[in-house]
Amino acid sequence: MWPKISLNYSPNFNSIKRPKKKIKFIIIHYTGMSNQLSALNRLCDIKAKVSAHYFIKKDGSVLNLVPPLYEAWHAGKSSWKGLKSLNKYSLGIEIQNSGHDNKYENFSQKQITSTKKLLKYLIKIYKVNSKNVLGHSDIAPDRKKDPGEKFPWKELAESKLSQWHNLDVKKLKQKRLIRLNLIEESNFIINLNKIGYFRISQKNYNLKKKNIIKSFQRHFRQKLINGIPDQECLIISENLLKS
Repeated sequence: MWPKISLNYSPNFNSIKRPKKKIKFIIIHYTGMSNQLSALNRLCDIKAKVSAHYFIKKDGSVLNLVPPLYEAWHAGKSSWKGLKSLNKYSLGIEIQNSGHDNKYENFSQKQITSTKKLLKYLIKIYKVNSKNVLGHSDIAPDRKKDPGEKFPWKELAESKLSQWHNLDVKKLKQKRLIRLNLIEESNFIINLNKIGYFRISQKNYNLKKKNIIKSFQRHFRQKLINGIPDQECLIISENLLKS
C-alpha cells in the first residue's frame, strides 16, 4: 500500500525540471527542531532557503513540499562515491525529531511505518538502489549527525529499503573495542571510501577521520558512537562491501 501524501507547498527549489533518471539517492534527515510547526514553517520559508521533498510528522502524516522532479535544498555541501552536491541527484525526506542538540527522542512507530511506505514508493517509481538510501550524516559527516543512531536502518534493510550487514550480532559484539593495527586501520579507511564516504584530505585529517567514522557508526554500528575504529567496525565494513 502506498502512503497517503498531502500537498504543502514550499517555494524553496530550483525551477529547472530534472530528468527522472537523474534521481539516484534518497537522503533521510531529521528536522533538529523540537517544535514541529516551526520546522515545517522553516522548510517553507523563502528566507530560510532550505527545503525537502517530503516531511513526515510525529503522527506519521506525509507532506509533499517540493515536486520530486525539482531539486530541493536539503543536502547542502555533500558527497557520495565521488558525486558532489547531492541535491542534484537526490530526494530529501525530513522526519520530525528534536535531534542531538535538543532531547533526540526515538522516532515514533507511525513515523517509521510511513517512512517505509514512502521509501517503497519512491524506490519503485525512481528505480533507486536501496544502497543509495542514506542519512544526511553519511553524505556530510563533517557537518551533520542526522538522522542519527536512533534511526532504525536495520529495520529498513529487512524490508530491502536500505543497506545493512548480515553478520551474527553476538559474535560481532565480541570484536568491539579491539583496536586495529595501522594496516587494519588503513584498510578500514579504504573500505569507507569504497562504501561511498569521501576521501579524507590531509588538512584536519584526524578530525575528518573521526567524523566519518562516527557517521559510519551512527548508520551501521549504532550501540557505540565513539569515532574510534575497532575490529567490529572493520568486519562490518568488509561485509557491506561483499553485499
